[in-house]
Amino acid sequence: MDDLISVIVSTYNRADALDAVLRALSRQSDRRFEIVVADDGSGAATRRVVGDWAVRATVPVKHVWHEDSGFRLAEIRNLGIRASAGRYVIFLDGDCIPRRDFVAAHRRLAEPGWFVTGNRILMSRELTARVLEKGSDPGNELHLEPELWGLAKHLSLRRRGDLNRLAPLLSLPLGALRKRRACQWKGASGSNMAFWRAHLDAVDGFDAAFKGWGREDSDIFIRLIRARVRRKDGRFATGVLHLWHREADRSGLDANERQLADVMQGDTIKAQRGLSSCGQAHDVLAGEAAR
Repeated sequence: MDDLISVIVSTYNRADALDAVLRALSRQSDRRFEIVVADDGSGAATRRVVGDWAVRATVPVKHVWHEDSGFRLAEIRNLGIRASAGRYVIFLDGDCIPRRDFVAAHRRLAEPGWFVTGNRILMSRELTARVLEKGSDPGNELHLEPELWGLAKHLSLRRRGDLNRLAPLLSLPLGALRKRRACQWKGASGSNMAFWRAHLDAVDGFDAAFKGWGREDSDIFIRLIRARVRRKDGRFATGVLHLWHREADRSGLDANERQLADVMQGDTIKAQRGLSSCGQAHDVLAGEAAR
């Protein structure tokens, strides 16, 4: 699969983490991709970071934004899809640092009729602070950016308790084992996943009826499987390093759980408030260039 890939990076007011993620994406071994930053209402600091990388990166960078009106991940992801140009779309959280072969690994796993879900390693609060606050200091022993860390560094950090596990960093040719959970949505992570654009269009993207943290990813997995798109396991190929953050506000989770239960009991494939109702995406960078 040699088509253009769109990497949609969701973010909200965490410019330092986004800077690290965009830096890692700029170092990918696979260069046939674009970056779309899907911004859930961040302020000026995020805009500056994206603008800086739009100049520095050797791949196209776009920035879609809507006003801050609470946690609206599904809606901003849909706007990111609208702005994207790739036939294949990778979704990456803006606090998950990809290794240099991340896009290449997803490209290898891309297969018609399947979507891919990857996994992550959790970094400690202390390590996250060192990476984000001192990562650019050449005199710092931890100045090596996470996307460049090798096995020795990972082992050292694991022994010190700064990484919660190492298995996602392994690269294993699992073959048919990647398809053993083809119709199972539970356990799939939304922080690192990939879909064919045609499949996203078929289910009308993410459902913006899910507001607040939680379950919008489970919803799209269920609807895709119902539409006969199968799940492929991206573990031992696409693992990312997840920067520590405080737990998100989960006050809306109960309502989202009830909404997900309704989806499971029904037979719906299309989102209630999906791509077709999200409006036109506007590239912030293109608008600034035009002024």
